[in-house]
Amino acid sequence: MTTPQQGQAAPPVPQGVPQTGPQPQAAWPSGGHGYASPIPVKRTHLGHALASEWTKIRSVRSTVWTLAVMFALVVGIGVLTALAIGSEEYASAPVLAGGFFGLMLGQLCVITLGVLVVTSEYSTGMIRTTLTACPQRARVLTAKALVFFLLSFVTTLVACTLTALVQAAMVGGKPVSEYADPKVLNEETVAAGEAVASAGEWMGATVGAALYVALLGLLSLAVGTLLRSTPGAITAMLGVVLLPFIVSLFLFGESVREFGEKLREYSVLNGLSSLFRLSMESDGGGDGWPLLGLLAAVTLAALIGAYARVSTRDV
Repeated sequence: MTTPQQGQAAPPVPQGVPQTGPQPQAAWPSGGHGYASPIPVKRTHLGHALASEWTKIRSVRSTVWTLAVMFALVVGIGVLTALAIGSEEYASAPVLAGGFFGLMLGQLCVITLGVLVVTSEYSTGMIRTTLTACPQRARVLTAKALVFFLLSFVTTLVACTLTALVQAAMVGGKPVSEYADPKVLNEETVAAGEAVASAGEWMGATVGAALYVALLGLLSLAVGTLLRSTPGAITAMLGVVLLPFIVSLFLFGESVREFGEKLREYSVLNGLSSLFRLSMESDGGGDGWPLLGLLAAVTLAALIGAYARVSTRDV
């Protein structure tokens, strides 16, 4: 026997009337009772952070303008120096030494950019978005450091190589001046009696110089992470680069002369100039590679401090 209600749909429940009794459970795509996103979820890794930092660093105008100015300074001043040295009758300095003067100014652009890579996000508040998207703070700092270091190294290497080619074309082959310092010139030049760039000079003026400037930029990034202030970090880095050499010029008294010489020997400017065989020491100095290693050690120590800073402090 059937009732009139059988086979008919239940009447709708008026709004505002509480429903009683067991309610039907929604069938989730995962077969359970938790939320399942319709968007495929992947585990993030360092590659995603690198792609994000690369997008950020190449999409802001400050990166393009800063590196363009650096490139113009290095190549432009290098060409002008080659024209000036090439007009001389004799060669009295290493063939590739003229590339130092443009890079001495160009390194300031890389230092500034290294600071801005970090501090610009803190000043605008974008660092909160970055850390929300990637809560692993050490991964964020690693991605920033790798992307910036590779970008600055490649850009500086291209600029230094172009400058070295111009210097070699305009200065190489000139006869050596009788007043040239034999401590500065390489054995190939002394033996041939004309300006010749050795393999060590090529390596120092291109790869060595690019590594030195890129490490300075990486040190600036670490200092920017520690201070989180654009003016403060840039001022601190300018002091690191310029102050030791400038102070050493005024330490000429008997009691402080030795200290001034050591300060000048280990200054950033002397380390960079030594890679071009233009040491600022009275005895001619070395080839700059030991000072490059010292800069690498200082940069590593600063990065360790930066990792500790981002891991233990709030935004």
